Amino acid sequence: MKFTDSPVIQLPVGDAVLSLQQDNGSMHVGTSVWPCSLVLVKFADRWASIAPTGNPYSSLLDFRGKRAVEIGCGCGAAGMGLYLLGLTDILLTDISPVLPALKHNIKRNKPVLKKALKHSVLYWNNPAQISALNPPFDIVIATDVVYIEETVGPLISAMDALIGTDGVVLLGYQLRSPEADKLFWEMCDRVFQIDKIPHQDLHPDFAYEEADVFVLRKKDTASRS
Repeated sequence: MKFTDSPVIQLPVGDAVLSLQQDNGSMHVGTSVWPCSLVLVKFADRWASIAPTGNPYSSLLDFRGKRAVEIGCGCGAAGMGLYLLGLTDILLTDISPVLPALKHNIKRNKPVLKKALKHSVLYWNNPAQISALNPPFDIVIATDVVYIEETVGPLISAMDALIGTDGVVLLGYQLRSPEADKLFWEMCDRVFQIDKIPHQDLHPDFAYEEADVFVLRKKDTASRS
């Protein structure tokens, strides 16, 4: 798989194609379409149309009736892609400086999405903003959100607060900072059960050796260390 610096990324999902505008020259990382978002969407796309028999991900990727939130959504690729694969309801969130790029891509893809998806400002360290999103959600979507050590604690806390007891976090991950990576997985292990999708199960045309997909499920309070 090759990634491009092109100002527009075309992402085929099911029978549709998302057209995502990015700005790699921006000072805000959320205005670029990062590989992990594409890898996550195409993993789901690969398995979504396969019959439950012989499909180990049929339950995980059955999005019917599910309510989802994407955190640190950037250009919105992951959230919009999974919405096209059957999510009933999704809310896209990021920090204020990234919202203009997100709104532009939502509007740009409205003919494909059939409606304008909801969006909101969310800073992970703001409990009032988290509460205002009306959790819990069935699915939390997060791609390429671990790159600064100082934000790891608020990120884990936000995911924990947003996800329901029986919900899942769909995480697209690539190592960006060794310090942030170490802290993230240490903290994650206290709160979540961690399952990694085997690399051979990713979409063969959208498999990137440095990007992985993880499924996180809440541990009950008694089993948290």
